[in-house]
Parts: sequence; structure tokens; C-alpha cells
Amino acid sequence: MLQGTGSSVGKSVLCAALCRIFMRRGLSVAPFKAQNMSNNAFVTAAGGEISRAQAVQAEAAGVSPTVEMNPILLKPEGEFGSQVVLLGRVWGRLRAADYLRRKALFWTTVEESLYSLLRRFDVVVVEGAGSPAEVNLKAGDIVNMRIAQAADASVFLVGDIDRGGVFASLIGTLELLEPDERDRVRGLIINRFRGDQSLLEPGLRFLEQRAARPVLGVVPYLPDLGLAEEDAATLETDSHAQPGRANRDAATPLNIAALRLPRLANYDDLDPLQRAGAEVHWIDDPSHFGQPDLIVLPGSKNTAADLDWVHRRGLGAALVELVDRGTPVLGLCGGYQMLGESLEDPEGVESDQPATAGLGLLPIKTVLRREKTTRQSRGRVKAGRGLFAGADGVAVQGYEIHVGETFGPGEPLLELEAAGRAYPDGRSARSGWVVGTYLHGLLSNAAVVEALRRNLAARRASPGPCLPGLPARGDPYDRLADHVEAALDLPRILSLAGLPDLVAR
Repeated sequence: MLQGTGSSVGKSVLCAALCRIFMRRGLSVAPFKAQNMSNNAFVTAAGGEISRAQAVQAEAAGVSPTVEMNPILLKPEGEFGSQVVLLGRVWGRLRAADYLRRKALFWTTVEESLYSLLRRFDVVVVEGAGSPAEVNLKAGDIVNMRIAQAADASVFLVGDIDRGGVFASLIGTLELLEPDERDRVRGLIINRFRGDQSLLEPGLRFLEQRAARPVLGVVPYLPDLGLAEEDAATLETDSHAQPGRANRDAATPLNIAALRLPRLANYDDLDPLQRAGAEVHWIDDPSHFGQPDLIVLPGSKNTAADLDWVHRRGLGAALVELVDRGTPVLGLCGGYQMLGESLEDPEGVESDQPATAGLGLLPIKTVLRREKTTRQSRGRVKAGRGLFAGADGVAVQGYEIHVGETFGPGEPLLELEAAGRAYPDGRSARSGWVVGTYLHGLLSNAAVVEALRRNLAARRASPGPCLPGLPARGDPYDRLADHVEAALDLPRILSLAGLPDLVAR
């Protein structure tokens, strides 16, 4: 059983992952949650209503959803009351206080549903609700520790580090449990981690010592799960997330998503776009992309470190998928280097890593050197297509500040000249909709900005590009299961749950 330090810590998703993990081992698996509050419901084959979360978990387990998997569904109808759905059928309506008093009446149905699943399946993955340490609600609990006791289930406590205060949440939850309840908690799981896990190690050692329980995994944040959300509680209003093309007409300003890198440099490169009427949104979270007209990877003071950050934050994977679906992207200086296949640093100029994988959107590689290139340049647009269609031969001027040399096949974007020497700069791919350049100030050239604005507006007005060969994303449950299984000490979890025979399966 997975219980949490609070609501929305990721219990539902982790339970779905476990359902798929056990299913792939040849076991018959069922999810179970005694009571769920959600207006996002699913209808079973028999016509009963259950929470969408348990339907998702059943799909992950490869079984048909049944009402026993979620015997009580509360559908909020206002601030104080809910419709009560019992075994898939509307039972009635109750105010919150009345429901708390009548919970005990529903226990028989909950218990019978649980035991029905335990008889029919090899493994039942049980999900708690909210926190088991809500002292004002524990007397009427029919979804957390009472279920664990009825099923004789080992409990693993989940905390969400992305919300902050995860150590206090986990230790505080344990402290508020009764001794017999605390004994059921066999281990801890930290969910939605972003960053370098080695920096977390001192905290993990402290947590294990203070809680007297092992940390059984730190699950990294996984962007764009592709799974149905349980309810609207997970959909917070985000001023950065922008609407899709279908919701915007030609009069709506262009929507530019720019990555707010930790070591952002030359951010004023985008000022001309704002002056031309575009809305530039600086984002540092993949969920904030929305569906922009253009993504910009700006310059960086340390490209290697920022590229690593882009990967760890999940921004890289989200960006690549948006590009695969037709969103144009422009890389400037460090952003140009990031768009390539690799960033090599044999001399340790920016990193102790000899190489960092790029985003793979341009057929180039960059080798960092200690000598910095700093020069003013002028020239012309050479590859006028895609973003810069109609700008062939347009004169440009700007400047370069970068370390490293970039190599790769294909026609350069620009033909530049500095100190009497001509040289190519930049590359484009995907018919010119993926573009990179070292030239700061490119967008300060009015004819270039006008071409970019015109081409993006025309692309928005079109029904959408044809993308032959768009790679299939695969089964999202397998993707989730792979991600979670790599992060958890599953053999130890099974051993602590009294299921060591499942380790070898």
C-alpha cells in the first residue's frame, strides 16, 4: 500500500507504475482505493462509475476496471457537499459533516470489495488518500490505515520533494501515527525529484536515521506523462502555459517560449521580438511550454552546465517532442550549441564531463576550446527557408561571444565576414524550422524579424505541418514503469512487503 504525506504527492501515478511493473512479471494485478473524491469519473463495462485514477491504474495492470477497485466515489457538488457513488451507483448526497458521521455504514462495502480483489488477483496495489495523519479525521478513517490493517498490507510512505519540506512531511507524518500504525510503515519514497541526487544524500542519511526506516527510492520528476489526470486539483492556473493554435487567431500576438537558463546570457537578444509585438514567456519548467509559436534557446555563460540542467529538468525531452510535433525552435549562441548532437569539452573549459549529449535537433557537434571568440560580424542570410523564408540575401550584422567550434554537414544559415575574413555560421534543419546561430543581434535586423514574424504567423494560420515519420511515443505505462523501476529498490520493497518470491519474476 502506498500512503502519502498529503494529497497530490504522486501516489496515483506511482501505483499505476507498480501495477504495470507487476503485470510485466506475469502477475494478475488490481488497483484499489477505498474512497476517492473527484469529478473526473470513468464508466466501467458494466456501467458503474469509478474514479479516473483507478481506471488508469487498471489499464496499467492490463485488466478491465470494476467498481470494486473504487467502491466509494465522492463527486463534489459545492463547497460543503458531495454526491456519493457507492459501488458505481449514485447512493445519495451528503454534506461533509454528515458523510463523516456515516462513513462507518459504508465500511462493509469497502471491506467486501477489497477481499473480492484479494481473492481474484495475485497482487493488489492499494492507494491511500490524503494523509494518514489527519488527526481530526482518523476516527472515521476507511481509506488509509484501516485498509492497511484489513489487508494486512505493508505501507510505503510517499513524499513529494517538489512541493518543499519533504523531510519534515515524512518525519511529521510518522510522528503523528499511532505506534501500531507506525509499525506498518516499512519504508519511505521521495517523489518528483529534480536535480543532482548526490546533493540529496546527506538528507537521505539523516532521514533514515531519524525515521528508523529505509529510503527505498528517489523518483525523478517525469515530464509529460501522457496519462489522464485524476481531477482538476492537479491543474493549477499557470500564466506561462499558453493556449494551443486552435484557440488563437491571426490577431493574437505571437507566443514565444524562451528557456530561463540558470546561467542565462544576452537575454536582450529577444527584445526586438517583444518590440515587434510578440509575447515572450521565460520558462524553467516543461509544463509551462503550452503550445508556443516559437521556442528560443538563448545564450549561456556555461553551456555545458545549462545543457545538463535542461536535461535534468525535463525541458529537453519536452522541447524535442514539441519540435517533433511541428513547433519551430531558434538557438542563439549557447542555445545553438545545445541543439546539436553533442557538446565536447576535452580541456575541461566548462565542465569535468568530457562530453554532454545535445538535443539532437541539428546535425552538428561542438568542441569547446579555451580561446574565446569575440568579434563583430556582418554578412547576409544564406539559407532563407522555414523561419527565415523570403529573407535570402538580407544583410545582417551583430556580434559573437563564445568558446568552442561547431562542425557539421549542411548549408550554413549565414555567410559572415569579420576582419576581412569570410566564414559560414549557423545551421538549419527540418526545412528551416530548426535554426541555430552564433550571431547575437541577429534579431536586431529589422528585415530578419519581419520575415520571422510573417512566417510564424503564416504557419499558425495553416492547418498544421505534415510530419511524416513522426516517431511513436510508445506505451506511456511502460515508459512510466521503466522510469519508476529504475528509481526504486524493488527487491527490498518486495522483501519488506513479505513477498520475496516475487523478486525473481
